[in-house]
Amino acid sequence: MAKKAHVSETPATALLKARAIEFTEHPYEYLEHGGAQHSAQVLGLDPFAVVKTLIMQDEKALPLVVLMHGNRTVSTKNLARQIGRKSVEPCKPEVANRHSGYLVGGTSPFGTRKTMPVFVEESILSLPRIWLNGGKRGYLVGIAPQVCVDLLGAQPVSCALEE
Repeated sequence: MAKKAHVSETPATALLKARAIEFTEHPYEYLEHGGAQHSAQVLGLDPFAVVKTLIMQDEKALPLVVLMHGNRTVSTKNLARQIGRKSVEPCKPEVANRHSGYLVGGTSPFGTRKTMPVFVEESILSLPRIWLNGGKRGYLVGIAPQVCVDLLGAQPVSCALEE
């Protein structure tokens, strides 16, 4: 029997453990710019159930987190309108790293350096299970989607576009 790959604890997994949240670990070989589509393919998961953690900012450069299906993109116009902002745009990688405390490609919504409002594509909440980044590149955790609402106060939005 193959030895299970050991994954070092991250701020995300430390938070999940501290709150007694049940999760599964899914390490995989990270590919630069592979994104959620790559991790889904390597792990044999549906990219619709692999959730991207995106660090964005509004017109005042205030950061926010968006959780989106791995095979969808965010309509920033729709998102801004729904959350009462003038505009929303992705943060530059170095800015996202500073806000989250994670490297882009390894950003988890759990255990971020700064507390930021979290928005989740509403259809994610109807899935039985989701896989999202566990706080390092090449590492997903499987959880119940309701954890995002219960633990992060994630607010449902409808801003997905087909990729």
